[in-house]
Amino acid sequence: MIRYPKLLQKGNTIGVTATSSGVGSELHHLLRKAAHQFERRGYQIHLGETVWTDDKLTSAPKEIRSAELMEMLMDDEICAILPPWGGEFLSEVLPLLQFDKMEPKWIVGYSDSSTLLLSITLKTGIATVHGTNFVDLRSDEWDPVTSKFLDVLKAAEGETIVQQSSEKYQSQWQHNAPPDPYVFKLDRETKWRVIGDKPVRFEGRILSGCIDTIRHLVGTPFGDVKAFQEKFIAGDKIVWALENCEMDAPDFYRSILQLHNAGWFDNTAGIIFGRTAAGEAKGGFSDVDAMERLADLTGIPIVYDADIGHKPPQMTFVNGAYMDIEVANGKAVMHTQFI
Repeated sequence: MIRYPKLLQKGNTIGVTATSSGVGSELHHLLRKAAHQFERRGYQIHLGETVWTDDKLTSAPKEIRSAELMEMLMDDEICAILPPWGGEFLSEVLPLLQFDKMEPKWIVGYSDSSTLLLSITLKTGIATVHGTNFVDLRSDEWDPVTSKFLDVLKAAEGETIVQQSSEKYQSQWQHNAPPDPYVFKLDRETKWRVIGDKPVRFEGRILSGCIDTIRHLVGTPFGDVKAFQEKFIAGDKIVWALENCEMDAPDFYRSILQLHNAGWFDNTAGIIFGRTAAGEAKGGFSDVDAMERLADLTGIPIVYDADIGHKPPQMTFVNGAYMDIEVANGKAVMHTQFI
């Protein structure tokens, strides 16, 4: 069965550690502003040493990153962990982690952080959270979709959290733009789409991640989806929530084919793909063509342009939790059950 961390409460400490990329000196103000926003909401922040440096796409050598993460996981004073953001090479940390010593503790993030989140849930049955990054929480107000991550962390086992798709999303990153009132500049109308253009509803256990990085877990001890299904969810179907950060359409198609051929989509109720600035068409072949071919191949309902990934805001997906989602007329409603 899935193990859920204790609910986050006012006064608790949140640890921030850079398991992949760190934050260069020119952007340290983002860390301080985000820490301030948590503190004004009643939480304490512990900023690890790794967050302050970045060299050749990593915050620190893999031994230091893994040690700091394990220290925070084993520290009873730290009740949740948020990386500042993702990166490129989190996978080199995985062999150094002591998964058998991990106890349930909320870890939140996306992009390369999802490589860690998915590995933990698959290997231990501990729920993790595909959601916002720490530096994206640096404004006085958090938009209604992003802010749901805190409701998730404060939920007790047995509760149900309801989330609705966004009204608008951010089409381009503007890191230097002042919050007004949100960090994200929500400038385009959100419209979730369905392959086949019909309303869909499906349910199952959530698994999520950035395809660019989690595809490299296939065939490793950190990506054994079949063992997870047998050991922790007793035959429940899976709902995948996936995003494409940088792949063009052919690479995206090759990658989702790889996941399919590896059995990751066996016993799957539905797949949710996030909207993306990537997916460039080649030779007339688009990312929608790729998803249509996957739907034809598997018969699995497929939703896309969803609130997940690098075009925020994003809904909060709890790896391992039970969810049902309904998509119709460009909108989505998701119920997440902590059972």
